[in-house]
Amino acid sequence: MIDDRDLMTIPQASKWATDYLKKNVTASNISYLIQYGRIRKYDNNGSTRVSKQDLIKYYHSYLGTREINWKAQLGADINWELSFDYLKEADTTKHVHRLHPYKGKFIPQLVEYFLDSHTDDFKKDACFKQGDIILDPFCGSGTTLVQANELGMHAIGIDISAFNTLISNIKIEKHHLVDVQNELHNITNGLKRFISESNIAQFEAQLTAELNEFNHEYFPSPDFKYQVRQGLINQEKYGKEKEDQFSLRYFQLINQYGIKLWQRKSENFLDMWYLLTVREEIDFLFERVKHIQNRETQRVVQIILSRTIRTCRATTHADLATLKEPIAAVYYCAKHGKMCKPLFSILSWWERYSQDTIQRLVQFDQLRTNTFQTCLTGDSRTIDIIEALKADNPGFAQFVKEQKVKGVFSSPPYVGLINYHEQHAYAYDLFEFDRKDELEIGPLFKGKGKEAREQYIKGISAVLRNCTKFLVQDYDVFLVANDKFNMYSTIAEHSEMRIVNQYKRPVLNRTEKGKGAYSESIFHLKSK
Repeated sequence: MIDDRDLMTIPQASKWATDYLKKNVTASNISYLIQYGRIRKYDNNGSTRVSKQDLIKYYHSYLGTREINWKAQLGADINWELSFDYLKEADTTKHVHRLHPYKGKFIPQLVEYFLDSHTDDFKKDACFKQGDIILDPFCGSGTTLVQANELGMHAIGIDISAFNTLISNIKIEKHHLVDVQNELHNITNGLKRFISESNIAQFEAQLTAELNEFNHEYFPSPDFKYQVRQGLINQEKYGKEKEDQFSLRYFQLINQYGIKLWQRKSENFLDMWYLLTVREEIDFLFERVKHIQNRETQRVVQIILSRTIRTCRATTHADLATLKEPIAAVYYCAKHGKMCKPLFSILSWWERYSQDTIQRLVQFDQLRTNTFQTCLTGDSRTIDIIEALKADNPGFAQFVKEQKVKGVFSSPPYVGLINYHEQHAYAYDLFEFDRKDELEIGPLFKGKGKEAREQYIKGISAVLRNCTKFLVQDYDVFLVANDKFNMYSTIAEHSEMRIVNQYKRPVLNRTEKGKGAYSESIFHLKSK
């Protein structure tokens, strides 16, 4: 029996938790715990209440002991400050950092910690200052470039992937946002007219209404999630039963509206991973994007289209990061604790990402400094940075030639972890970018065996040796890596460098959703 004196409103719980944890806990944080079944919701005459004892139990079982437990598993040398556990997701994905999904990227605060000379605990080892040039030879989605700009530093990125280069440059370039917005408005209206000529909207409206009613009855939120967490419901068994129950009605609606689910061919990614109705809308948008006159505006809209079609793949919500098999039916979604459906139209996501992209570009414009940043497409083992920059920005090329690069901040690929081209296969298919999979260093398809590790050492070392041609004599190189195979001492030796420091940080929020204790190292290297 719950004592009424133990119950608090959400604002009261926010204030209490802030005092209890000695860190800011917002009303939204409390609402999140309710929504995802971490704590029980109590209703008091229409007012939501939570139990102080439930909160204490939750905080003690997770947050209060996490640092102790992780250090016990990973070692006492873990630098907990570098966990950035006080940050919310909105902080780590601020402004353009969430312009497009990307596996394996580090959070911007990690870059800022090592680049910013005003970071308190790093002052004695501060290596960079405003006006310096930073190099990221594994640029990925451009996090280092963006943070260098915020800090008043110049930056050069290099990536073998043409699509990664596009993402990075869109983030840091200045754009004619009025023109972008006008194009988006026209394209969106055209898409709405295209959809109105079919019965997809009516079908989805009825399916959504019936699915919502079904979920309300059999998966009431947040009670259902709470019961699952307490072990009162076998989620897998119950979810399968209800999935079978609703599927009959689902296929009745498919037949009623004459919906065709699959494309006739499966020759590439776009053929295989999209329902026919979604593919038709993608093709419609792509044709409109091709006819945008302003090339810079066109590139921004390409990123919005890419972000949209990534979300609209025919897969479950839980499998978006690692695709398993295409789906075309309703399914029980363990991630959301209810029945979910595949997407039959991309309109809602297209509109959401169009608005979100404009907002994020505007936010970054308010922070940007008057500095140079660019990402070059090329092989970091062999690229001549000065010559490549001359074609892109002759003024920047001359500046780099005269001042030279102060240092490197980068996260090389982890051996045998990700196929970097394949994660954006949909964009390569649609935009017909050249793929250079064979030039990736340490890709998943080459595995983690002895030969793969030897090739990895050779590849990373070649990159670092090439970088030194453009660095100042007293350079500083920071590499973020999970060195479980102990390769970086050999890499440093082969690169004619020495490791002068190593910072071991816990990684609390991983793209791959691993729950176990996990760490990575930031290696600080200098010339021998």
